[in-house]
Amino acid sequence: MTYENLDAKLVNALLGDGRASLRSLAEDLDVSVTTVSNHLQDLEDEGVIDGYTPKVDYDALGYDVTAILQLKVEGNALEDVTESLQRHDQMISVYEVTGDYDIIAVGKFTDTDGMNRGIKTLLNDPDIKESNTSVVLNAASEHEQFDLDIDGSD
Repeated sequence: MTYENLDAKLVNALLGDGRASLRSLAEDLDVSVTTVSNHLQDLEDEGVIDGYTPKVDYDALGYDVTAILQLKVEGNALEDVTESLQRHDQMISVYEVTGDYDIIAVGKFTDTDGMNRGIKTLLNDPDIKESNTSVVLNAASEHEQFDLDIDGSD
């Protein structure tokens, strides 16, 4: 096999099975274990692969209330509010965005009372000027990743 697109193929293989051994990856990609190891190390060093973590089903653990918070903040406080949200254990995603709001955050909670307490605590921040909270009724798709394009195919 040529090494063309090897990094993308390696990433795709790991997306399919993040616990795959170097040996099984090498066999699947038709290269040596050393080649896989070297390319994998390069991808880690470059920050393309940033750790290996399990996909957790929060619903199965009782965190079945998902809230989406849209926040308007004081312009100079954007970074501080974003960092504060990132430190909140139950916020699983925090985005600085364009549009009507400055930040969108997604949180997981065990029940609506816990959600209310968590959101009220966050909204005590005087730098948050306006908020809009939506509760997710059904997560049609969540935490999905996609295979990388290889040889120009979509």
